[in-house]
Amino acid sequence: MCLAIPGQVMEIVDEEHNLARVDVAGVRRNVNVGLLVGDGNDVRAGDWVLIHVGFALSKVDEEEAHATLALLKQLGEAYESELEELKASIIE
Repeated sequence: MCLAIPGQVMEIVDEEHNLARVDVAGVRRNVNVGLLVGDGNDVRAGDWVLIHVGFALSKVDEEEAHATLALLKQLGEAYESELEELKASIIE
């Protein structure tokens, strides 16, 4: 199963390549935020984004992020599998 998981942007690490350090359930990884840049709605530290295969797909508010995380945790194994894949990923 492929899921988009909410994560909170900790910092922009490379503006030229649109990379941000994002925290997802305690796992911090660089993700590409290029899909969200340019419409006057740039990504900043503290923002919440939905992440799938190393890309931030959309911004969400904090309430929606926490509600989504709670729902994903109820999925059990599918959510844990996504977190394990995230832990194994490296985007530099």
